[in-house]
Amino acid sequence: MNIFKNQKDKVVNLKLDQVIPNNSQPRTIFDQEKITELSESIKEHGIIQPIIVRFKDGLYEIVAGERRYRACKDLGFDMIPAIVKEYNDSEVASVAVIENIQREDLTAIEEARAYKLLMEKQNMKQEELATKLGKAQSTIANKIRLLNLPINVQEAVLGKEVSERHARALLSVKDHELQTTILQTIIDKDLTVKETEQLIKKKLNKDTEQKKATIVQKIPKDVRIAMNTLNHAVSMITRTGLEVETNQREDDTSYTLEIKIPKSS
Repeated sequence: MNIFKNQKDKVVNLKLDQVIPNNSQPRTIFDQEKITELSESIKEHGIIQPIIVRFKDGLYEIVAGERRYRACKDLGFDMIPAIVKEYNDSEVASVAVIENIQREDLTAIEEARAYKLLMEKQNMKQEELATKLGKAQSTIANKIRLLNLPINVQEAVLGKEVSERHARALLSVKDHELQTTILQTIIDKDLTVKETEQLIKKKLNKDTEQKKATIVQKIPKDVRIAMNTLNHAVSMITRTGLEVETNQREDDTSYTLEIKIPKSS
């Protein structure tokens, strides 16, 4: 499907109250400061590039140009220049995604969601999307992996409380509760990425040691004493010079210790 159809572009002036935002817009956060800057530019130079819309249910849905639309609303404009095109729902979503991906101020999460949405709308694999966008497949894959993070971590990236690299480090933590704890520490202490990686390594090592200790604690005390006594006995035998082979194993009901001593040395 070619989402950039060869259609004759005709600029028309539309009433702002006839224009509605696009539900497929991948950008979830609009920086009001940048919208204000754009408003000042429009006030001085006008709208250099018309927005792109499609006619839907008696109104005009934005396909590309929502920032310009918002800036015009802030300025109190009644009209906005637009190009009306014929797109179906899938094409609208795809154009909106591509237009935003080509901008450089999307957060990593917005970009990841845009890639995922575009693959779904166009029934593409990562390799195909990478080729169409001129990006490495690893770039696409690494961004999409961020969507495996819990929502609160994704929101922190969207709100620019933590960077993409902080979020990527948190992917190595599988426990969501621990991810949340580390996330809060990153924000509260303004940790660098390196400090975050060190903290995660420390937390994961501690968690591993605690699990090992828990396993030991689950063995009944009298059984541990018996096993330690047998191991001590084996150690004493080996000190006499005898070659002793041992094999320890356990199942759901018992512990087994096999001791093999040769008849002749």
